[in-house]
Amino acid sequence: MGGREVTGRLLAQRKQSLQFTFHPGPSLSNMAVCYACLTLLALGSARVGSADSMADRLPLEPYDRLFSMAVDAYYRDDWQGVILNMERALQNRAALRRAKIHCRAECSHKMKFSIANSSHDLFMDMNYFHTVLRKADCLKVCEGERLGPHSLHHISEEVQLEFHKRTPYNYLQVAYFKIKMLDKAVAAAHTFFMVNPDHLEMRQNLEYYKMMAGVKDADFKDLEAKAHMEAFRQGVRLYTDEQFKHSIRFLENALEEYFKANAECRALCEGPYNFDGYNYMEYNADLYQAITDHYIQVLGCKQNCVTELAIRPDREAPIEDFLPTHLDYLQFAYYNSENYSQAIECTKTYLLFYPNDEVMNQNLQYYQAVLGDELSRHLTHREDIQTYIANSLLEKELLYFANEIFGVTFIDPDKWTPESVIPVKLKAKQKAERETAARISEEIGNLMKEIENLVDEKTKESSEIVKMVKEGGPLLFDSVQVVMNARLLNGTQRVLLDGVITDEECQEMRYLSNAAASLGDGYYGRPSPHTPNERFQGVTVLKALKLSQKGTIPLKTSRLFYDVSEKVRRIIESYFRMETPLHFAYSHLVCRTAVEGMQDKREDLSHSVHVDNCILNSEALECPKQHPAYTERDYSAILYLNHDFEGGNFIFTEIDAKVITAMVNPKCGRVVAFSSGAENPHGVQAVTKGQRCGVALWFTLDPTQKERERIEADDLVNMLFGMEEELQPDEGDVKEPVPTDHRSNDVPTDHRPSDVPTDHRSSDVLTDHRSSERPAPEPIHKPQDGAEPAGDAAEQETEVKGSMTEGSKVPEHMIKTMEPAPTVPDTKSTAALNIPSTKQEL
Repeated sequence: MGGREVTGRLLAQRKQSLQFTFHPGPSLSNMAVCYACLTLLALGSARVGSADSMADRLPLEPYDRLFSMAVDAYYRDDWQGVILNMERALQNRAALRRAKIHCRAECSHKMKFSIANSSHDLFMDMNYFHTVLRKADCLKVCEGERLGPHSLHHISEEVQLEFHKRTPYNYLQVAYFKIKMLDKAVAAAHTFFMVNPDHLEMRQNLEYYKMMAGVKDADFKDLEAKAHMEAFRQGVRLYTDEQFKHSIRFLENALEEYFKANAECRALCEGPYNFDGYNYMEYNADLYQAITDHYIQVLGCKQNCVTELAIRPDREAPIEDFLPTHLDYLQFAYYNSENYSQAIECTKTYLLFYPNDEVMNQNLQYYQAVLGDELSRHLTHREDIQTYIANSLLEKELLYFANEIFGVTFIDPDKWTPESVIPVKLKAKQKAERETAARISEEIGNLMKEIENLVDEKTKESSEIVKMVKEGGPLLFDSVQVVMNARLLNGTQRVLLDGVITDEECQEMRYLSNAAASLGDGYYGRPSPHTPNERFQGVTVLKALKLSQKGTIPLKTSRLFYDVSEKVRRIIESYFRMETPLHFAYSHLVCRTAVEGMQDKREDLSHSVHVDNCILNSEALECPKQHPAYTERDYSAILYLNHDFEGGNFIFTEIDAKVITAMVNPKCGRVVAFSSGAENPHGVQAVTKGQRCGVALWFTLDPTQKERERIEADDLVNMLFGMEEELQPDEGDVKEPVPTDHRSNDVPTDHRPSDVPTDHRSSDVLTDHRSSERPAPEPIHKPQDGAEPAGDAAEQETEVKGSMTEGSKVPEHMIKTMEPAPTVPDTKSTAALNIPSTKQEL
């Protein structure tokens, strides 16, 4: 039967049903009925006109079928067949998504709901469902033309999951390697690794690819990268490097792409009803209940787009307050570019989310004062974001109503939702649930604590003996002396050393601390991160080397910083008799300066008592080793540079954070080193006069957690100082396995090149698995972030891990990678996950 005949028959059926459905009653206008008839007849005519083109167009081939064909080709070693079918599967999946988005957006635009000026409720219902029918017809025609029969594209959950995990790229990297297309193999491998950072074989493959001749840095790209996320991250990198004008372009583009992605995500939510636990054969809801169930499910999906758009591929948790954070970065970037009009606009727009934000309101007053009342009076917020917020709040109200009346689960993805939107009963219920959960958790915790105490009592004595035996290894340098061991320091895995560096070296390091350090370094530019009574400044090894590269400070000074930190690492590794190599986790030269006029009757600490790799709960006498603590840290050390200040003693305490077990008086060349666990709670007493400086160092035994910034520093030292021999990798580095070809019934796991590596490539390969850089230090009148960095750390001169700087001046061909990039914990310590250094009490 031809397309015209089918369409004509459907049109005849529609005419018959039209006579029944819109049978005029005494209360209905004849013109309204005629209008409805003419509308549906027009739709039928349009379909007749498109029938011929549909007959000539082949339906889109289902991507699950292509995926299956590609897998079959893989097990036949048909690499061309793998590539052909897998690439088509990826293309058709994207085409299916685009078609659905296009059709739903186009039909929503064409068929808008409207309420007629009529007092008859029946007519209003008919008008609404008339629009619904027209939309359904529009979608059926549009998707039929673009995709073919709807039943072709019923994709199983298993196949959808494989594409979500990017499994096709695992097959592709093998196939492309087999036909020697290394650039495409590398891109496929990198794309797969982005969402599978724990996949060891792929990690090893990437390390191998980096060392192969012909592989370029540009080949390591994410083929599934989201445009809005890439623009945001690039904007943050430029912002971090204080390239504010350039960062604005990317951040504004990120906002534009965000709303495009949001519209697409919301369009895809308007799909079929997901029964989700219901047996669809037994589902017997009436008309309005069925409409409610489906519509509330769609609304919940649309609200969840906030979460989906804020998730990076290598993270499970979304970036907190993702949309408001764009505006936070922008208002400060515009301020630094002296564009006060835009700074005011972004600040006012941010206040739509958080109207009572004290610091942002202060920033607004400052910007208005600088620009002047006459010019700033008429500046307002961005209308599109106000519309976005208003629409979101309406959806939230409906979802909360459905939760209250029908028990539909709704977890609000936004922190900015006003309290007034949440129903009173729900708030009371949530409070009761939290209290119940806390009580149960406390009871379980008490029981577990009793069990742990019994076990600890049995093992404590033997473990202390073992630790004491392990301590006391050679110090490697004649000038270094043990002042106090663990026994004299009343603990375990502790040592106090003198003579690590000379007085002249201390003076040189002091010079560096004041010439290169920045206020609030490591704390998003906050000059007083621990106490308002002191100012904090710091500089990392890499930053010092880069300043030397620019000629800002002498080369020998930055090299001394590098060498001193390595010397401390070697001494600790030897003294504690490490069975595996010790790696840098973070290095920071820091100074704490007492603020004059604020020291009277001071009772606070310079840095509160904490533990470096767990979250200390001194009230509960426990320290769970979990994020956001830096759980990868194993040993910590502080090298002191001076003693000409008052206060600032280092203290060890019991786990209650009150009873002091040992105290260390800082002086030049003195090092206190200790294990980073719950056995060594510590803090710093108040610096009441002068400036206290030292080098804070943290180490890890896990080679995959090595500091990325240190690796870049190694390469920069190589270049700046012309070393003849390359830096040797630590014994604990991940070794390349012998190339093998593992097959499984599911996915390929380890197909790597069989050639011996001949060329070392850049460490910029896996940039998506590095922490984003912290915002750069700011002048006195810069707005400054009010958010606390997540997690405590030993002698926490900083709580943010070092990371590779995108704006590095090192030539790319000089950078080498000694380790695969680690998976970064999802904490607030990464700059891309935090509000920038934007808020300051002005």
